[in-house]
Amino acid sequence: MQMSQLLREGMVEIYTGEGKGKTTAALGLALRAAGYGLRTVIIQFIKSADCGEHYACGRLAPHVTILPLGNGFVFGCPRDDQRYCAIQALAAAHDVITEGAADVVVLDEINCALACGLLSLKEVLQLIDLRPSQMELILTGRSAPYELYQHADLVTEMKAIKHPYDEGIMARKGIDY
Repeated sequence: MQMSQLLREGMVEIYTGEGKGKTTAALGLALRAAGYGLRTVIIQFIKSADCGEHYACGRLAPHVTILPLGNGFVFGCPRDDQRYCAIQALAAAHDVITEGAADVVVLDEINCALACGLLSLKEVLQLIDLRPSQMELILTGRSAPYELYQHADLVTEMKAIKHPYDEGIMARKGIDY
């Protein structure tokens, strides 16, 4: 599949920070892109199946494809299976980017994969360098390293002011996942 001619110049965007809304912002961009017939591929580095966005993206096919390649959030030392999944997600991202299989590529939670040691900064920078100039590339997740900012055109930090989790309210199906 060829990239659209609609995007003459793509950008690298980073959505990071401790606040809610990083993946949601990327999904909103994917929705907008689909409205214009652009093809988006979302590769999830941490999340696995059974999130609302997986069902919604299925309804947006063929314009939006989501690949949940993660194996759950990392608490403490990463497990071998989590490392393996992150490497598989990196390989999938490499293929999508180098083949020009999408106009927009979202690397969801890749910043978290970096922060917890599942991937190296060098690997992620190499991926950014492979991006065709007309492709939009979005990197989401907490704790994006400052060195990554220098390779982005847009960096947005989500700041938590108040969150229900602080009051003991857990993530809600259909709203938070």
